Amino acid sequence: MNLNVREIELRDIDFLINYWYNLSNEHLLKMGADATKLPLKDDFYSMLVNQINSPIKEKKSYALIWEENGEQIGHSNVNNIVFGKEAFMHLHVWNTNQRKKGFGAVLVKKSLPFYFEKLQLKSLYCQPYALNTAPNKTLEKTGFKFVKKYTTVPGSLNFEQEVNLWEMQRECFLKL
Repeated sequence: MNLNVREIELRDIDFLINYWYNLSNEHLLKMGADATKLPLKDDFYSMLVNQINSPIKEKKSYALIWEENGEQIGHSNVNNIVFGKEAFMHLHVWNTNQRKKGFGAVLVKKSLPFYFEKLQLKSLYCQPYALNTAPNKTLEKTGFKFVKKYTTVPGSLNFEQEVNLWEMQRECFLKL
């Protein structure tokens, strides 16, 4: 098993969009997402192209592709970026046969240098749906600290929900 993380490229956009549009309503609900909030495919594509082409200090979102043996198997991205200060991370393993194998923890750890170094972060946050156990376990395994549970609409694709807020400070990242 060879797991790798790299920045998103134009060739990855269709894989990422297909992931979102091929998810069942049941799986979207489990993640705390609402299918009716997905952008039109053309708008999604344009947003990702813009993200890829934006200078690092101007990015509204920054995505990484997760690979197993050279094949795309998922992605992680951050948004709500305040360059040099903080960002909010999201994590997605695309295929069910690659879930529950411990890949998430390995890939999150491999993603951290991109976020902390490229975006010069002091803090990285993640606020998964409280009822979605997989990302919550992954964050705990990778050294994130639980901050609090609260109700919010965590992103543009989400409905109001209870989330767990996790945080990793730069000092903790540097010790990993």
